[in-house]
Amino acid sequence: MKRLGCLYSAITDFENLLSAAEKAEKGKRYRQGVLAYNYNLENEIFRTQAKLKHKTYQPGAYKTFYIHEPKIRMISAAPYRDRVVHHALCNVIAAPIEKTFIADSYANRVAFGTHRALRRFIGFARSSRYVLQCDIQKYFPSIDHEILKGLLRRKIKCPDTLWLIDTIIDNSNEQYPAVEHFDGDNLLTPLERRRGLPIGNLTSQFFANVYMNGFDHYIKEQLKVKKYLRYVDDFALFADDKEFLVDARLAIEEYLTGLRIKIHPVKSQLFETKHGANFLGFRVLPDRIRVRTENLRRARRRIRKMHHEYINNRIDIKKVSQSMNSWFAHLQHGDTYQLQQQISKTLDWMRV
Repeated sequence: MKRLGCLYSAITDFENLLSAAEKAEKGKRYRQGVLAYNYNLENEIFRTQAKLKHKTYQPGAYKTFYIHEPKIRMISAAPYRDRVVHHALCNVIAAPIEKTFIADSYANRVAFGTHRALRRFIGFARSSRYVLQCDIQKYFPSIDHEILKGLLRRKIKCPDTLWLIDTIIDNSNEQYPAVEHFDGDNLLTPLERRRGLPIGNLTSQFFANVYMNGFDHYIKEQLKVKKYLRYVDDFALFADDKEFLVDARLAIEEYLTGLRIKIHPVKSQLFETKHGANFLGFRVLPDRIRVRTENLRRARRRIRKMHHEYINNRIDIKKVSQSMNSWFAHLQHGDTYQLQQQISKTLDWMRV
């Protein structure tokens, strides 16, 4: 693709910022920061627009919290004003850059998502003898700022837009330590390079796809892997030739050193698809699709928690119904009819 120029006026356009605010408030309309911004919406957008145009914009401090399922992760929430800016930026740069993504990159893309990725994974698994399934070790904390900026400069030449991108990246908050040494490093090199993007930012999700985009093309075009897909930092290669995948793993490990990231040494495995593979909460077997036991256990804990909150008037039945409908819609992507019936029998309290 040609490098994108003259983008900044579109980013700072009032209508784009208004659209960004509408997107940023989805699911968060009644939170205090959103209500405060929307109370004087027009003035707030003009104020944000002026700071962007005069390059006096500086992101605010993140609020962090931790989730513990399926593993401990630190989530960083940017101030609402900054989330509006993130959406304004992605409104303009995402679509043209996404045209360079491969068709089988599924995360954080409109009309892609988990269930479409799952269907593709099932098709590949049931038509291949072997799978090499990998994930990146501490992916978001490991993303190297200098490398990321270089990759974005291959796509964008507009200096004002690059200033905004650099401002967002440079103001990333401290993530989990991900100290790894690579060939040519001295003892202090990992400490001297800035790394890590905050999970929770729209821009972080988009930048994470840009960071792995060259890798996706390397897998497809250089290694000639016909059956490959990626969802954020989880990716899988399928083939009938085991040695082909053995060689592919070595090539992958070498390529990723250029991005200063590594595949997880334990979770990255090569095995026969007939034994079943875990992907996006399901266990994909040759003749059926099951919900992973761990995911089912977490879901049942959430249902018990919702029941407790409901009987103590902390949530209403509408919110409970929305959550359960979402869960049942997810279950329908597996062979889960009997499981859905079992769960339904435990929900008599919703029908009272």
